[in-house]
Amino acid sequence: MRAAVIQFPGSNCDRDMAVALANVAGGAQNVSMVWHKDADLPTGLDVIGIPGGFSFGDYLRCGAIAARSPIMDAVVDFANKGGYVFGLCNGFQILTESGLLPGVLMRNAGLKYICKDVDLRVETTASPFTARYKKGEVVTVPVAHHDGNYSADPETLKRLAGDDRIAFKYVNTPNGAMDDIAGILSANKRVLGMMPHPERRNDALLGGTDGVRFFEGIADALVSA
Repeated sequence: MRAAVIQFPGSNCDRDMAVALANVAGGAQNVSMVWHKDADLPTGLDVIGIPGGFSFGDYLRCGAIAARSPIMDAVVDFANKGGYVFGLCNGFQILTESGLLPGVLMRNAGLKYICKDVDLRVETTASPFTARYKKGEVVTVPVAHHDGNYSADPETLKRLAGDDRIAFKYVNTPNGAMDDIAGILSANKRVLGMMPHPERRNDALLGGTDGVRFFEGIADALVSA
């Protein structure tokens, strides 16, 4: 498995994501760090991760500037050709701003930054990102965001539910997200965006391992492809 992590000015979860990917990719030598000003991706990639943080200081809408970085043209092309892409927290915001996922992440309902552990319910196992979990299972994953209130028009929400494209829901929504949505999938279920941070629950020494299966599921999908 060959993976890439995209780095923007203000990314702060890129190393965490790279470590989590390296654990299932056979080592750090199989994970490339790609700068946002690059125009091309490394050859032979299997999966791309877009990390959390505060890309470009969250000026304008969160993720709006990052979505127009040179490397994102290559990321969008990779996804449109069937590649696996996932974005966590700010990465989710970037995926919506780039058009790879529908909806938008708005200011938290309480208008305050939230940083705490939350319980998530697994809504589908029909994706590589969730395949290692059980449908209906509740896992604990941290959130750390100011703009995590997922919003979309009624037709989009209906389509996401009807097409089994809601990956995770909050058990108790911390940010006001519509339909308690914490993470969603693209139509082909190869692109995922979620606000919580599974890469921060990847080692028992760091507080838990509920995020490990997220990354193992990606590796499983590539092995069986």
